[in-house]
Amino acid sequence: MPTNGEIVKDVVEQFQKIQAHMKNAKEENATKTYEGLKNDYLSLKAILTSLGVNLTDIDKIKE
Repeated sequence: MPTNGEIVKDVVEQFQKIQAHMKNAKEENATKTYEGLKNDYLSLKAILTSLGVNLTDIDKIKE
């Protein structure tokens, strides 16, 4: 069973990867891809918020 720290670390890493892909999709004008990634972004953001993670410094998209 993973610890809370391991869960937070994993979700933060996923969150950062999604944001990088969202940035690339936006630059490439890949609207459908961006919208799909946005769904994952919002889910991960909700998880991190529920875990008490302060998103101020790591949330680059801010949607």
